[in-house]
Amino acid sequence: MRRREFITLVGGSVAAWPLATHAQQPQRMRRICMLSSVAADDPAASRRLMAFAQGLQELGWTEGGNVRLEVRWVGEQTDRLREYTAELIALAPDVIVTTGSATVSAVLQATHTVPIVFVQVGDPVGGGYVESLAHPGGNATGFTTFDYSFSGKYLELLKEIAPGVTQAAVLRDASIAIGAGQLGVIQSLAQSLGVELRPIDSRNGDDIERAVASFARLSNSGLIVLGGAGTVVHRALIIQLAAKYRLPAVYPYSYYVVSGGLISYGPDNIAQYRRAAGYVDRILKGEKPANLPVQAPTKYELVVDLKTAKALGLNIPQSVLTRADDVIE
Repeated sequence: MRRREFITLVGGSVAAWPLATHAQQPQRMRRICMLSSVAADDPAASRRLMAFAQGLQELGWTEGGNVRLEVRWVGEQTDRLREYTAELIALAPDVIVTTGSATVSAVLQATHTVPIVFVQVGDPVGGGYVESLAHPGGNATGFTTFDYSFSGKYLELLKEIAPGVTQAAVLRDASIAIGAGQLGVIQSLAQSLGVELRPIDSRNGDDIERAVASFARLSNSGLIVLGGAGTVVHRALIIQLAAKYRLPAVYPYSYYVVSGGLISYGPDNIAQYRRAAGYVDRILKGEKPANLPVQAPTKYELVVDLKTAKALGLNIPQSVLTRADDVIE
């Protein structure tokens, strides 16, 4: 996607940014590139970019005034990831923003000099993207989504809303470090909660559909959906399958519930894009990614859709509803 298309996507607001008078403007035009793991027409895409754009605006960076933006969208075109990466690097950007583990991995394989700010990466140390959270040490830093211990909450929440569940499919991206790590934590709790797990790789839509259809033949079944590009890209399919087979499902982000999912618990990922603008600002003003610590989420959200619960014949416990940040009725 070219810069003009990006401006259209976010409703023209970037083009209309006022010149900020409260911030010192650099003397030359700067270039920010973004490599996004979702497709351009993904409903979450505009919200994420708007948050990032607003964050830049608040810091005095104006499209067409002192900054240019270029975006490439991957979505299901994972075979074009290397191509898009090469295109962006050829533009000689001042900083590249990446979303998700696959995109930061691709960019790091292509450059060790261009500064990178990543968002929504589960395990940047395990993935080899940084030396440590406190001292990244290379040309990448950013914002992580979960620590592994958090993953057990998904199984606990599934049992809380559907106590009869004894079989749980875990949809995760097996190609990234956090996919295996999160699954391991869930497995460590499964026996004590009386649940048998079945991992399902989320990278291919057809495979997801076949695996969930087979799994749904088991009685007392539920779903746990972990973060990762595969589950995000295929979330509409996953939500449809959960409804079709009447499976209670726990999701990692609130936008799954906005799209018709049952319940989610996870970080406010839109906030990460606003915070990423702050790191981009600091890098453009001379700081090095190696010296900017990787930051963890500052807010977690519990969101419930009571319409979906009713369709599944579930009564959400009051203990869950009182903890919820948002209840869709």
